[in-house]
Parts: sequence; C-alpha cells; structure tokens
Amino acid sequence: MLPNLRRPLRAVLSASETRRPAVTWRWLTAFAFCVLLVQSASSLDAQVPTPASVLGHAVGADFEMASWDEMLGFFRALDEASEYMELLQVGHTSYGRPWYAAVISTPENLSTLEDIRDVSLRLAHPEGLDDEAARTLAAGGKAVVHIDGGMHSTEIANAQHTMQLAYDLLSTVDEPWTRDVLENVVLMLWPSLNPDGVQLVSEWYGDNVGTPFEVAPMPWLYQKYIGHDNNRDAYMLNAVETRVIVRTWREWEPQIIHTHHQSSPFPTRIWLPPFAEPVSSRAPALVSRTINSLGMAMAQALEEHGQVGATHMDFFDAWYPGYSDYMPIFQNIAAYWTETALYRYATPRFYTVADFPDYRAGLRPEALYASPWQGGWWRVGDAVAYMVTASKAVLDYAAKYRAQILFNRYRSGADQASYFRENPPYAYLVPRDQGDPVAAVELLRRLAFLGIPIHSLDRALTFGDRTYPEGTWVIRTDHEFGETARVLLEVQEYPDLREFPDGPPSQPYDVAGWTLSALMDVAVVEVREPLSNEARAAMSPLSANVPSWQDLSGVQDVAGGVSAIDARGDNAPVDASPFDTPRDMGFDTHPVAAGVVPPPGRLQGSGSRLALDPDQNNAFRAVNRAWRTGGSVAFRPATEGAPARYLVDVSGRDRLVSDLALQAEATSESGDPVMRPRVGLYRPWAASMDEGWTRWVLERFEFEFQSVRDTDFQAGRLGDRYDVLILPSERPASLRDGHDRGTVPDRYAGGMGAAGLRALDEFVRQGGRLIALNASSDLVIDALGLPVENVLADAHRTEFFSTGSLMEVGVDTAHPLMAGERDNAVVFFDRSPAFELTDEEVGVVLASYPEAGSPLVSGYLLGEERLHGRAAAVVVPHGEGAVILFGFRPQWRGQTFGTFGMLFNALVAPLPAEPGSR
Repeated sequence: MLPNLRRPLRAVLSASETRRPAVTWRWLTAFAFCVLLVQSASSLDAQVPTPASVLGHAVGADFEMASWDEMLGFFRALDEASEYMELLQVGHTSYGRPWYAAVISTPENLSTLEDIRDVSLRLAHPEGLDDEAARTLAAGGKAVVHIDGGMHSTEIANAQHTMQLAYDLLSTVDEPWTRDVLENVVLMLWPSLNPDGVQLVSEWYGDNVGTPFEVAPMPWLYQKYIGHDNNRDAYMLNAVETRVIVRTWREWEPQIIHTHHQSSPFPTRIWLPPFAEPVSSRAPALVSRTINSLGMAMAQALEEHGQVGATHMDFFDAWYPGYSDYMPIFQNIAAYWTETALYRYATPRFYTVADFPDYRAGLRPEALYASPWQGGWWRVGDAVAYMVTASKAVLDYAAKYRAQILFNRYRSGADQASYFRENPPYAYLVPRDQGDPVAAVELLRRLAFLGIPIHSLDRALTFGDRTYPEGTWVIRTDHEFGETARVLLEVQEYPDLREFPDGPPSQPYDVAGWTLSALMDVAVVEVREPLSNEARAAMSPLSANVPSWQDLSGVQDVAGGVSAIDARGDNAPVDASPFDTPRDMGFDTHPVAAGVVPPPGRLQGSGSRLALDPDQNNAFRAVNRAWRTGGSVAFRPATEGAPARYLVDVSGRDRLVSDLALQAEATSESGDPVMRPRVGLYRPWAASMDEGWTRWVLERFEFEFQSVRDTDFQAGRLGDRYDVLILPSERPASLRDGHDRGTVPDRYAGGMGAAGLRALDEFVRQGGRLIALNASSDLVIDALGLPVENVLADAHRTEFFSTGSLMEVGVDTAHPLMAGERDNAVVFFDRSPAFELTDEEVGVVLASYPEAGSPLVSGYLLGEERLHGRAAAVVVPHGEGAVILFGFRPQWRGQTFGTFGMLFNALVAPLPAEPGSR
C-alpha cells in the first residue's frame, strides 16, 4: 500500500482541475502518473518504516526488548506501508489478548491466497490424487512456510527477530533474491506464539533493567498456566494458544514450520537439526530428510555470513511428539526448532575460553561443529542476526525447491495411507461403554482436532473374537495422518541408550512414554486384521456444522462457563460443549471434533439425590456446582459389591446431568456429609509449572481454591483459612528456599522457609489435610518427621532410572481416597519417589507397585526390582490431621485423566476417624 503517494497525487489533481484547460489537465495527469511510477520504484524502501522509527531503538539493541503491544504496533505500521504484507488476526490468547500473524508474499500471491491455500490443502489430503495430478498442482503452487518468534518468552530474541526479518523482506522487494523468494513462497510470520509472555517478560525486564535485578528470573509463569510447558501441549491441546496454532495449521497446511528457541548447548552459538538420538520411529522418513536438509542449509548460510558456532544433533532428541514444534512431522510437515545462544534477556555478556567446558576449551573443529565459537561479547543483537540468517536460509530453500517440497507433502501423506491399507494397526476401536464415557470423548476430540478422521459403526460388527455394538467409535489409520494416531496410541519402548558402555542411561530430553489411552484410562482396541469391505461400509464419518472462531471473538478460556445452573450474565464466557474441559469454543470449531459427543446423560431411579460414581471426572464438577448453588454433598463409602458414590442434592439436576453427560442414579440413600473444603494451592515465587497445571486442572473441574504465598505460610495459623493445602511437585530446596536473596527483589526472595514449614506442621497437627505431589513428598517427609522413607532417594542412575513413563500400580479401591479407581491403575512416573512405611502401625498404602515383574506400561525403566512391593501413594496421620503423599503426578500436564479422581478425592473425600486406617 502507498498511502503517502496518493495524497500528493490528489493534491496535484485538485489544484489543477479548475484552473487549467483540458490539455494541461491531461498532461498533468500523465506527468503525475509517471512520477508515481518513479516514486513507487525508487523510494519503496523509504516507505517501509524501520523498526527504530517505530520502536525508538534498533531490533537487538542492548537492554531493549519490545513488548507485544510495541511489536504489534510495528507490524501494523508495516501492514499500512506495504502491499506485500497482510496482518491477519488468528485468535485470542489465554488472557484475551488479540493475536495476529503476518502473511508476506507478492501482491499477486496475496490476491490469490485462497487458491494457494486450496493447493496446499489438496496436497496435504491426497485421497483421489495420483502422482501426475499432484505434480501438476505442485508445479503451480506456492510453498507455505511458517516461521515464528517462539513460545518461550524469556528467550527474547525469538520474537524480536521477526520484526527485523519482516523489515528486511519488505524493504528489499525489488532485489532479485527477495523477489524470487516472495514469488515462490507465502511466508506466514508469527511475531510470537506466546504474546502474553512477550508482554509479561518485557514489562518485568523493563522494570528491572539498570538495577541489581536486571537479569533476575521473573517470579511468575510467562503463560497463564503452564509457562515453559507451552510447547509440550501439542497433542493434548489444553492451552488456548495450542488450539489456535493447530486450527490455523489445519486451515493453511504449511509445508515447513520453523520455531525459534534460545538454548544452544554452551558454548555453541546455534543448534540446528539433525536431532540427537533417539528420534521417533514413526516420523515419516521423507519429511525427516527434509528437516535434516534444512538444518544443513541454515548452517551453510551462517558460515557464509561469518556467523560461526553452529552445531547439530547435540542434546536435543526428537522422541516425544508432545512438542508443538515437532508434532506436525507426523502430519507430513517439515516441523522442527532451532536453539540460538542466550545469556539473559537483552543484557550482553562477555565470555572467555575459561568459561567453556573442558571438552570444548580446545576450540577443536568437530564434524558437526565445524567452526567453534572462540568467545567474546554475546548480545541479543547477535542472536537476532543468527536467527534472521537461519530464517532467510529456510525461505531460500523453500523458494529453490518449491515444487519438490509441495509434491513431497503429497507423497508422504499418500505413503502413510498406502502403508496402513496393507499393514497393522488398521484401526483403533473405542467402545462407548467406558468407566468415564466423557474421557473417551476428550481423547477422540483431540485426535480429530489434529486432523484425524473419526468414524462410528452404524451396525454391530465383529473384529477378532469380539462383537462391537452400533455406535462404537473407529479411528482408521489408512489416511495421510495415520502415523499421528499410531504414535499417540501405541505403547512406547524407549531405547536403552547409554552415555558410555555400561554407563548410566542417556536420559530422554523430556518424556519416554505417553500412551494416550493409558494416560486417560480409555479402553482402546487395536485392530490387527485388514478392514473388510463390509467393515468399511459400516463406518460412517463423524462431522457437525461448526461456527467460525470469529463468531465468538474475544471469548477467553476461563474457568466456569455458562450452564443452566451457572449463568453469570451477558458477558459470561460461552462454553460450546459443557461436558469437556475447554471452557470456550474449545474443539467445536473443528467439524469432526464437534461431531464426537458422549452418550447422553442418563438419570435412572427415583429419589431427591443424585448418586454419582467418582470414576466419572465430571462427578466432581457436579459436586462443586452443588456447593456453589447452595446444595449439599454426602459420601457413601464402598461396601462389598457396591462402589463408593457421591450423593448430591442440587437444583436443576436434569440439566446438570445433561450438560455434563453424567451417568447418574436418583436415590434417597444417605451418606457421610461432606462440607466444602477451603483449599489452598502453594504458588511459589520460584514459578512452578506443576503449580500452573494443578491450577488449570482444578479450575477446569470447578474447584474453588486460593493461591497460597510464602508470606501466608510464614504468618502461621493456616488452619484459620484452609482445610486442605496442596504442594506442587517441586524439589525440596526450591519449595523451602526459593530464590536466593539478592538475586530478585526482596519481596520475591526466599521460599516457605523454616517458619513456613513449622506453620505447615502445625496446620496438619491441628486437623488440616496436606497433599504433597510427587517431588514435594521428600520435603514433607523430612519437615514433618513422617514415618515414611523414599526408597529411591539415594538410587544411582546406573541402578535405577525412569523419567516420564507410565507405570501400573495396584490400588486399594476400598479406601475413600481411591474411590472410583480401578484395581490396577496407570500412573505417570517422573523421577518419582517410592515409599515404605517405617512404622506399619501408622499410615495406609493407597497404591503400590507389584511384588514381582515390571510395572512399566510405556516408556523406560531400569531397575524394576527397586519398585517391587513399594508404595506409590500413602496417607499418614499426623496429629489430628493427615498427609497424603503421591509418588507420581496425578495431574501431569492436564493429560492424566485416569488419575485426576485421586487428586479430587484427596481434596473432598472424608477420611476415617483414624486417618491412617481404612
């Protein structure tokens, strides 16, 4: 766009129109048009505003970090100035902030974006295409490339570099390289994948720059709930931001996705693919080769620009599909991340070789680290420059190999569909009859939102030796995203890699096992025999009419939602599907996901109370809504032949059953009254992702709670304010000591401290209930002097090791704290403790590992004998109160639907008169 040129032209015309004869008017018109063309060609660069002219400083300047608001202002200025860019709103963030991405290409390409997207979509979904037709489409299409400013907002160069990249492209559109790129590529440039975090971090750094706390860690998460875990939500889609990103990908189907990070292994300056071992065995080989080629192309470009220190493979593996910047590989997209060096924020740092680790201090060139960095100043501007070079190298690659990249997207998808037509698993069956039917829907909706078709049997069919009724859900694999289904539903066997022969295990960068059906306690049956024509004919694809996300623009993902008993006025958030966990449009913007609904809520029997089985997670929503609306709750313990149930007396119960898809019974039976507990969740200033995830889970199931800070502990008399306290899974030193004094402003320094731990001990002794999640159990055992030992506390990694894996435990289902659980449950083990009661007369084992054999369900376990017969969860009396220790993470990343109920029972279920007895 050329607004500053139109005004002079209009001025010339208006001044001339009434005073000159027609011949002069025609001459002036022609002259003005020529001037316009010359100005358009010669001064286009000048029309594109520089970052400094908008921000007041250059991108990458020392001690400067543009906020999201400032970044958006710059991109809006670019949008106004250039016809080579369109700024598109893609959604809203968790805090309700409008979110934008820039589309950059030639004006001709921008005018035909729908056609370009159609080609990308057609090649991404190749059913009905053959090679010849696909090559024709690829030859006429444009490569769609996603490049973004990252998700981890303290890695500040990620987002800052997008402004420089956009300016560099838009200010050089007449140069041959840029013209070639923009003619062949549509760049979807996301200034940030976490706008909230950019704003939060920029404000924190701006407040502290120039003070002793200039590089202090921010004492809160840079995403509303999950902080650094925001790129580990790829398949669960719990965060609003993840759903926005994935929805946009399905609308555009880019061929390349490049996410920038800042955590290169020191002293290297930038880490690039190929990945370290292990990589996923389910990643399409053709796409993996493309990623490796892109990594080498970036390294080559960096060397050409004298930007030394690039490395590959070191440290970052690609085993886990939960990364948002890797999951798309299973959908045939070349998706990857890079890691550029970082000190802290925008503060520069000088390094010498003396700072280097010994094995790199010799500056010896290596096969994949060919030009070692020799030290010196490292500035955020250096990181920005490296990132700009890497991003341009990706665009260069996409422009040069445009047709090949497009065709390979088709080829990889067609290969997946072809493979699964001839090889198992041919499908997965998900019966509607589940312990928690809504958990199955939560699983299926996520798969559908990722682009996996879901079918339903329209008549009973037999597979193997079992007949499945009409309505059974079917996940077929014979389509272009078949590997996405398999990698999420199969059992993982993490390879036994060692740091050196007979040495300790080479630990996963993140998670070793994640089998989604086990995490969510959903019965899923793998079909190992080819689908017959009869079977295919009986499978009807699910779909529903859906609104556009813009129809509810501004709606946030907040706790609550609107239901018949929870309406809070015209401005209340809209909950499209009250039965599932998202509290906004959620998965209902996707037609297949919206077509997956649970069996209708059912209320049988007669009586004034609802009897709810706690194996339904939504039973706890009903409990909380009853309390919130003045109803009452009781608990009937398990008896021989009858499971434990919550008894809820609530108005509007029919609508409640319908909204939450509850399977309930109307009854007149009575039970032990349950009063609403006053719940406190410890929220340390050493910001905790586990606290954030716990907060997310509690809000989604409508528990009321308060955040408890260090000063609350230190003030004492906790029992005056709380009945139950939760400690998130953090190491004892972090909870007890927090940030060292002098490293952060005083009000954020320290942890619970000795005074806080004494207050915690007093709270329990006087009748309070304390829940310690996973790692925090060690702190509680020691601080309260509990008769419990963590038998893994001193285990060496050569003898015992497991992280991010699924284990099976036996459960005492007769105990109120385990109400609704299976006899054998799957728990998420994450460098977890295992317990032994040192006084068998005190305390009860709630869940334990088997006496023999391996408890491993999915992932990795070395030293299984160290777990034999040990407790995974215990409840121990302490004075008049009780301590519940979970030696696993029952709410891990909002994924462990199968063990949410354990945490919920720990909050509300009544304990026996002697808390350490049954």
